[in-house]
Order: sequence, then structure tokens, then C-alpha cells
Amino acid sequence: MSSSTTAGRPLTGRAVLIMLVAFFGVVIGVNALMMRFAIDTLPGTDVDSAYRASLAYEREIQAAHEQDTRHWRVVARIERGAADSANLRVVARDSKGAPLTGLDFSGRLERPADKRADRTVTLTEVEAGIYKGSAEGILAGQWNLVLEGDAGGKRVFRSRNRVVLGD
Repeated sequence: MSSSTTAGRPLTGRAVLIMLVAFFGVVIGVNALMMRFAIDTLPGTDVDSAYRASLAYEREIQAAHEQDTRHWRVVARIERGAADSANLRVVARDSKGAPLTGLDFSGRLERPADKRADRTVTLTEVEAGIYKGSAEGILAGQWNLVLEGDAGGKRVFRSRNRVVLGD
């Protein structure tokens, strides 16, 4: 009978210590890296002060009631253009179907999951009651379209709608 044995280095306390330190060093390093990526991609808060937002809530309710009594019909159409742009067209009519002219309309495209991607759309009146504008850096996906109309420095219209933009 022949027996083959290979003589290797014996496992010492120093080798075990080096293996443990290396193992936990890798685990801690990966955790620190993942934590940094998570914090860097955190979009932030939705509102800066919940207290101030709650104080403004009653004014928002009153403005919504005033807007409902006007019975305006505002229709917005958004289309993606070339090179990640979007074109917005708003048609505004009063309760009798007459065009709403002289309003300062503005639009905002807000990403529901990331405020850093929000874009403002400046709208100009191109015809009576028809407002147009465009924005750059609009990727495909879900957006919130926020339209606001001002007359004489006072907001008289506001709407918020979820839109899905395709490729």
C-alpha cells in the first residue's frame, strides 16, 4: 500500500486573522460603496417644510373652488420631438367656448420619482386661446404635467395630470 501525503503549510493564527480581516474588509467596503450610491441618487424631499405646506393648503382649496365655478375647458396636448424634446400645446376656452386670451400660462413636466429631472415649459400665446411651448431633456416614461394660468398676477387656473410619453 502506498499512501501519498502532501505536506503544506500549517494553518496558523496569523493566517486566520488575515483571512478574517480581508473578509470583513471586503464586506464593509461593499456596504460603504452601496450606501454612497444610495445617498448620491436620493432625489430629496418633496416639500421643504411640511408645516408651511399645510398652512398653504386652505388657500389651495379656496383657489380650486374658484376655478371650478369658472367652468373653463383647458385641453393640453404634449408630443415628444427630436433629441429628447417635448412640444406642449394648450387650448383654453371659457364656459361659453370663447378663447381665453391674455393669460400667462406656464407648464412643468415633473418626474414622479426624481425631482432632479423636472423641466419648466414656457408657454406663449400663438393664437387667441392657444398657447405653445417646448422643453428639452424630456425622456420617455411617466411625467406629471402641471399647468398654471395667471391673470393680473393671480393664479386663476391649475391642473395636474399624469402623462406617459413614448419613444
